Amino acid sequence: MGHIHELIDWSNTVFIVFKDKVLVRLHDKHNIYTGVGGHVELDEDPVISAIRECKEEVGLEVIIHDGGKQPPQMEASMRYLSSPAHMNIHYVGGMQHQHIDFVYYATSDTDDVVPENKKDSWLWLTKEELDEHEDIHPQVKFYAQGALQTLGSYW
Repeated sequence: MGHIHELIDWSNTVFIVFKDKVLVRLHDKHNIYTGVGGHVELDEDPVISAIRECKEEVGLEVIIHDGGKQPPQMEASMRYLSSPAHMNIHYVGGMQHQHIDFVYYATSDTDDVVPENKKDSWLWLTKEELDEHEDIHPQVKFYAQGALQTLGSYW
């Protein structure tokens, strides 16, 4: 689904770690490297949306990292949501539309990517490869490095 509102939407970006590598994608429309992600639909919470986008875009089942901060017990009418590692707001396609983006770190049990869009290209990068890659925006490197630092020891 596309934009829900003409001025602003909620979105998510997920940096997936498998062993000592993080997944980045070269987006075919925007021609930039980023994580996996997309819009939060009206019937979703941000975490469910992030998991869905990973499955749709790269065919990976993921576990969203929440830092183990889950509260001990929730009321029946309340549901716990994993905290994002970061949040940002940015313009998309000019200065008319913005996304409020939840940035999550996640792990997968495999690095076998099955891309939804055959025009996109994907890279699994180590920290060293990420540092050397000049085509990746510093903000994206920051998030990807954070995912590696946080979840690289998961294995």
